[in-house]
Amino acid sequence: MAQPATYETQHTITVAAAAEVVFGLIENVGDWPVIFPPTVHAEQIERTGDTERIRIWATANGEVKGWTSRRELDRRGLRVRFRQEASRPPVSAMGGEWAIEPLPEGGSLVRLSHDFRAVDDDPASAEWIRQAVDRNSDRELAALRDAAEQRERRADLLLTFSDEVRVTGAVKDVYDFLDRADLWPRRLPHVARTELTADAAGEQILEMDTRTPDGSTHTTKSVRICFPYDRIVYKQQLTPALMTAHTGEWTVREDGRDTVVTSTHTVVVNAEAVPGVLGADADAGVAEARAFIRDALGRNSTVTMMHAKEYAEGVARG
Repeated sequence: MAQPATYETQHTITVAAAAEVVFGLIENVGDWPVIFPPTVHAEQIERTGDTERIRIWATANGEVKGWTSRRELDRRGLRVRFRQEASRPPVSAMGGEWAIEPLPEGGSLVRLSHDFRAVDDDPASAEWIRQAVDRNSDRELAALRDAAEQRERRADLLLTFSDEVRVTGAVKDVYDFLDRADLWPRRLPHVARTELTADAAGEQILEMDTRTPDGSTHTTKSVRICFPYDRIVYKQQLTPALMTAHTGEWTVREDGRDTVVTSTHTVVVNAEAVPGVLGADADAGVAEARAFIRDALGRNSTVTMMHAKEYAEGVARG
């Protein structure tokens, strides 16, 4: 019986940054959602020495895929090898390597290689995978270059903050309110419209029109990954003009007889958009944009949590 075909790809980019800097960005998967456009959420499950297991959710050809990978990190050799433990169709197996080469004139050459097989050795599936790998690899390498070359500037543009609300109600009821975003237009005053698609794996795509204080609306589109009844993580695929990236997390936990719900946002400010959004004739800069985003996102999240509190406490009262 013939062995299934194995396909190989390689993508490269030159980065004007030290190899150790590039390696650090590849190593720290927790930051991938705000660096790599395809990555929705990534987290380390376990690590022993230079071996780790990570979970990743990412978009591929417009679809959401999640998987677990094992990685071998070779800091001295500037390599990270990875292999999916259980792939999602149409992929039957996939692995590869990040390899970083310091260049004599300075900077680094980064090679990202993949090998993969398709379910049932189907040529159409193999082509689908190749297109996804090519598209995502090009976007990831370009984003990696930008993050490494602009790391000092990005530190000023990166903003993370949290708000929390205490609820005299059950964790499950608070979580259900956050999960059922399809009901938000009639539950939340700042939400004009939602379109929610969800699957049994807890992966959701949420398109939402949000009202601003001046009465206008803006549209966002997010991929959400749900972990009942603990947390919902998300990444906006379509962001407002003032942001180049926006990820978030709702967490719900018991605290004595109460429930604490927390909203966390991580944003990368779009510095080029600041004059157009906040006014070219004002003293608008990154600091003002950070304050504006903090106020707008924090206000809407807190409104959502307060309505979740009202809902859960209403259920508790019967």
